[in-house]
Amino acid sequence: MTSKQRAYLKGLAMTMEPIFQIGKSSLTPELTAAVGEALAKRELIKISVLQNCMDDPHELAEIVAERTRSQVVQVIGKKIVLYKEGKEGKKKIELPKASGKQRG
Repeated sequence: MTSKQRAYLKGLAMTMEPIFQIGKSSLTPELTAAVGEALAKRELIKISVLQNCMDDPHELAEIVAERTRSQVVQVIGKKIVLYKEGKEGKKKIELPKASGKQRG
């Protein structure tokens, strides 16, 4: 993912509300499965890490991304934003093109 694409996704995520919360029980298989399903439908989701979760949000983001085959867009405080590109023909989010050489 290019920095331009990441910036675009961050902009989209700014107005989103978290649809999942990670709490005291941290990452459960059920939560991981639900996040995977949500990514398949929405492509871009936000997750909130609650105060009673003792795990580091950055580590949680990497683990969830690995398990759901998605990408971490950003982690700000206790908010995680994940992106998973939709299947061809079913894409909801059109990323800016990754340009080859930059002029300058």
